[in-house]
Amino acid sequence: MENNKSLALLGFAAKAGKLSFGTHATTYAITWKKAKLVCAAEDISAKSVKELKFNASKTNIPVMILKGISTQLLSQRIGKNCGILAVNDEGFAKALSDKQGETNEGGINL
Repeated sequence: MENNKSLALLGFAAKAGKLSFGTHATTYAITWKKAKLVCAAEDISAKSVKELKFNASKTNIPVMILKGISTQLLSQRIGKNCGILAVNDEGFAKALSDKQGETNEGGINL
């Protein structure tokens, strides 16, 4: 149920134009401090997660692994084929963080 709420929030954020899709766009959003939260599907490679965490740590942007949400499921909900995205709106980022749970000190929800 919690995953459905998270997916619904991401769907609304996508329709509102508040997401950056894919690794390149997410890195750009991090660099220019547009990103409020970086999310990755749970089946993203460890190398990609490590890169995201490294880039986001430079600007203190939290990184969240979407537990129970695969790349395929995420792609279906947001209408784009991607497993990594940046949430560029404070309200959506806070709501999503609340739904997925608190992040640990490393910034990744494990």
